[in-house]
Amino acid sequence: MKILLVGGTGTISMAITKRLAQQGHEVFLLNRGSRSAGLPDNVKLIKCDISDETGVRNAVSGMSFDAVGEFIGFVPEHTERDFRLFSGITRQYIYISSASTYQKPPANAVITESTPLANPYWQYSRDKIACEEYLMKMYRENGFPVTIVRPSHTYDERSVPLGVHGKNGSWQVLKRMLEGKPVIIHGDGTSLWTITHNSDFAKAYCGLVGNIHAVGQAYHITSDESLTWNQIYRIIADFLGVELKAVHIPSDFLAAASDYDLEGSLIGDKANSVIFDNSKVRSAVPDFTATVRADQGIRATIANILTHKELQHDDPDFDGWCDRIIEKYLKLKEELTHE
Repeated sequence: MKILLVGGTGTISMAITKRLAQQGHEVFLLNRGSRSAGLPDNVKLIKCDISDETGVRNAVSGMSFDAVGEFIGFVPEHTERDFRLFSGITRQYIYISSASTYQKPPANAVITESTPLANPYWQYSRDKIACEEYLMKMYRENGFPVTIVRPSHTYDERSVPLGVHGKNGSWQVLKRMLEGKPVIIHGDGTSLWTITHNSDFAKAYCGLVGNIHAVGQAYHITSDESLTWNQIYRIIADFLGVELKAVHIPSDFLAAASDYDLEGSLIGDKANSVIFDNSKVRSAVPDFTATVRADQGIRATIANILTHKELQHDDPDFDGWCDRIIEKYLKLKEELTHE
């Protein structure tokens, strides 16, 4: 198949790019060309900014595709642009949405594709919902061949999945652990969470590419394994060989801190226990099974980060913020205890 990926080098999309190339498909990436290291030799790059609609139209002029995968569409204006660009030149348009679009707080801990889409806590999620609604409208009214895919917390070898971290990723939390400092775990750490390695996500996604049953449908793709946040942080500390000095802080307390916008990512996402039912995607991709166990994936990721300095992005602002929040919370807790 001839496949165009818009982006194609991110956490989720890099694994998909590699898998499609390994399967022998003709893969084109449309992006700015800022990250090409690690790409398979048989992948072709169309160097263009997707926001430059005229430039993209010229770049793909005369081309047609079996599938177009969009990984960097975040607001309805992006999907409206894509409809104008790709309508009539692709047999399938696969849009990456988000599992955070599902109803918050959840009415049921088990999430299926029929779970309502509603997230009053996170604009990111509401924008994704609006994108989905527009695309399905174009499918119903114009036959635009959309497939919607909703990833949850997907990670790769470059960043450890965490609940609370700064703008520079996960490294500063690992560094705090290595330095013997306390780390923040939101809530009491007992809510259930699902993390999915990008190589597992790619298995199901690639099975949906060119799949006649997938057009007009929405799927989430996750691991079937659920862990508590305490277990996730324990895995990290054990691999680092350090004591886990966890400070459990209520999510709404953290969300109230103005330095970082955590309401969406916590109250609207990670603070909720969720278990995903993947039976729908398995009906379309019968051989899909997530095989990277969470503890194995996390350990491999940490090992990779520790051996690659370029992945160790210090974040002194976040480090200082953690110290201040922990101090304030523990002081408040002590005051309340002695009232």
